[in-house]
Amino acid sequence: MKIFTCPTCGNRVYFDNMVCACSQEVAFDVDRQAMEPATFVCANRTAINCNWKADAGAELCRSCAMTEVVPDASVPENVPLWERSERAKRWVLANLARWNWLTAADQGPRPRFRLLSEQTSGGEEAVTMGHEDGVISINVAEASDPTRVLRREQFDERYRTMVGHFRHEIAHFLFMRLRERPVFLDAFREQFGDERADYAEALERHYEAPSEPEDDHVTSYAGAHPHEDWAETAAHAMHLTDLVDSLAATGLALPEGPQPGYDPYAESDTERLVSLAVDVALAVNHVNRSLDLPDLYPFVLSPQVRTKLAFAHRWLKRDA
Repeated sequence: MKIFTCPTCGNRVYFDNMVCACSQEVAFDVDRQAMEPATFVCANRTAINCNWKADAGAELCRSCAMTEVVPDASVPENVPLWERSERAKRWVLANLARWNWLTAADQGPRPRFRLLSEQTSGGEEAVTMGHEDGVISINVAEASDPTRVLRREQFDERYRTMVGHFRHEIAHFLFMRLRERPVFLDAFREQFGDERADYAEALERHYEAPSEPEDDHVTSYAGAHPHEDWAETAAHAMHLTDLVDSLAATGLALPEGPQPGYDPYAESDTERLVSLAVDVALAVNHVNRSLDLPDLYPFVLSPQVRTKLAFAHRWLKRDA
């Protein structure tokens, strides 16, 4: 993620900031990728600290307008979970806008979100995260750190975050859009396998006997079905691009790069992008260990996985 500047004083402001140190209230314009004076603000600014600009003639910002269902706000614990979930969604959508997905100029369909809580005024309810025909369901319970860590341990996962959930499910949505392109499906099946294989049976097999990821898959879950392989791989392409972008925004650099002014969202050489991300991750892993913190990016990328990452990256960039 880039670091932004205050439109009044020029000081640094960060993606989630609502006000600059100079007291100027700001709102984020996702199409301009810039902070503006908070003149046209989202109606959710007070309720959940949404700092995005509302689209012309609309009450809500573009991100909040995509949410069809919000958690039961009569349960007080749900409001901060809703806030953290929407913050993660805004981060992912702002990243994707760098590749011109879901911008004002993008005339394709947009995802619709159901942000659901396990805790409701009527009692506890089960929530299943997933994507179906353009509708993405997210369990806001996992915006609670203890809950998410517990489930990461239950599923024996190396990485589980709200940003990760949104990237994974939005990747399913983007597949739905990409499959309309004439050459996409044939190229996809050559790389990931036939997505027409029975999905329910594949997931049942996976959960009955989960296994460590093999060289062909970035995670164990990616091996469950071609759809999940795509979603996991595309999410990791987003992770790695944002990782390098965030490093570049700080002005820090390694001997290998990136150089000042480098824009990873404009990078067409996936191998260079991935190599930069891995170098950054290894450096930060070393720093984290000095404070006994987890590794930043705890994955090993085999040559086969890098080939899949290159495929996903090309299509996310619309370079294919």
